[in-house]
Amino acid sequence: MQKSEGSGGTQLKNRATGNYDQRTSSSTQIKHRNAVQGSKSSLSTSSPESARKLHPRPSDKLNPKTINPFGEQSRAPSAFAAIYSKGGIPCRLVHGSVKHRLQWECPPESLSFDPLLITLAEGLRETKHPYTFVSKEGFRELLLVKGAPEKAIPLLPRLIPVLKAALVHSDDEVFERGLNALVQLSVVVGPSLNDHLKHLLTSLSKRLMDKKFKEPITSALQKLEQRGGSGSLSIIKSKIPTYCSICC
Repeated sequence: MQKSEGSGGTQLKNRATGNYDQRTSSSTQIKHRNAVQGSKSSLSTSSPESARKLHPRPSDKLNPKTINPFGEQSRAPSAFAAIYSKGGIPCRLVHGSVKHRLQWECPPESLSFDPLLITLAEGLRETKHPYTFVSKEGFRELLLVKGAPEKAIPLLPRLIPVLKAALVHSDDEVFERGLNALVQLSVVVGPSLNDHLKHLLTSLSKRLMDKKFKEPITSALQKLEQRGGSGSLSIIKSKIPTYCSICC
């Protein structure tokens, strides 16, 4: 009877020991797994790249290598945009419910055309709002003021290259703004434009190959002839032989 009890006690003891070993083994495996995961997490967060993302250094913001040289923000503003942002253009865009307009800081007729008219002409090559509107509308309104011919004619040698740059631009809208500005200028300066006309006609001749510009260019040439007088016709025909005079 004592042997039986001893045998049973031994079995119970062995079973208890086995359960303890299993619990100990499971606990050890869990601790080991947690330790491995903690080690991986520590390695990932301790890497220089991860640490830099979690705690960026002040020098990272100043390091040129972290800036995309081809990004939009890294592009330097155009000359016109820089002048406009500094208040060098004495007018501002006023947003209306139907259409926009310009608000001048002082009456346009009191302003000097030099260099304002040239600056506005340079802005015709802009492709972003509000510069596109400010440049084309400012150029148009400035030419409408009293005494505009006397102020604009002396600037023609400097204005023509700027307008030519707009007429040879690859952007269609820039070309159209340049064409409209040329017509507006011809209305003001009249025959004084003839001496400079040949420098612009080559650009117009090339665009005539495009069907969508044939009609507006032909209309512009007719207005140039009308404002330039008889002397303008021979100049236009010398560069664009296919042009038909308004007198025909």
